[in-house]
Amino acid sequence: QVQLVESGGNLVQPGGSLRLDCAASGSTFRLNTMGWYRQTPGKQRELVALIDQYGTTTYADSVKDRFTISRENANYTVYLQISNLKTEDTANYICYARDIIISGKEYWGQGTQVTVSS
Repeated sequence: QVQLVESGGNLVQPGGSLRLDCAASGSTFRLNTMGWYRQTPGKQRELVALIDQYGTTTYADSVKDRFTISRENANYTVYLQISNLKTEDTANYICYARDIIISGKEYWGQGTQVTVSS
């Protein structure tokens, strides 16, 4: 089994910056692509950014100029550096990982709350 634990969420003023961390534990050898989604109450979960084991990244159009995803393969940790935060970035940011052995199997963390408000 795989566990994903996020940290770094906080209350931030518009224009501020934040870094979110996600540490994977357990059977981490099963993981390839990792990343972040976000969700607000009453809305569907949306993709923020993904990164595979080779460093290839994918971003949502709404964040690509402000968010940077990175990872440390040695310890299966993925980071999301967020800058120039906007109120619409307020959400629960959820860590995601994909299983390389079982096709279609995905893992999700509980999320870390980011609130952007003045």
